Amino acid sequence: MEIASEPTRVMVAVNESAIKGYPHPSISCKRAFEWTLEKIVRSNTSDFKILLFNVQVVDEDGFDEVDSIFTSPEDFRDMRESNKAKGLHLLEFFVKKCHEIGVGCEAWIKKGDPKDVICQEVRRVRPDLLVLGSRGLGRFQKVFVGTVSAFCVKHAECPVLTIKRNADETPNDPADD
Repeated sequence: MEIASEPTRVMVAVNESAIKGYPHPSISCKRAFEWTLEKIVRSNTSDFKILLFNVQVVDEDGFDEVDSIFTSPEDFRDMRESNKAKGLHLLEFFVKKCHEIGVGCEAWIKKGDPKDVICQEVRRVRPDLLVLGSRGLGRFQKVFVGTVSAFCVKHAECPVLTIKRNADETPNDPADD
């Protein structure tokens, strides 16, 4: 058996907390990231590269700032910059963790529908493994909420590992994250 010289590339999609908002990571993506470091990377930091990316969901009308008042062209630039900064702050949290333990990483932001964008990024980047957080919703909740992880398990063109939240981390409404 030949030993690989290239590090194993593990992609982890990260998103903001539905409860706390930016720059806080969701419970499930933080758990998936931590699990990846603890159970896959362990102390073999040079054997792995973590690929982190955030998908920013665009509102149906493509406009997030419905309650904002704009009085100058700079207001629009500031809005675009603040939305971009939200994703950057979220990624910064994960990149810092990777650097603290010495594992290589890359991080980037995309816009769109998370399930579609994740599968597109898998096709583009070709990671060895995709790790996703899962809220562990029941059948009834899945019908109304839908799950990105279930879609990616079915459609992503690489092995997919879903990590459920710990029971003690689950909010009163399991759809919250």
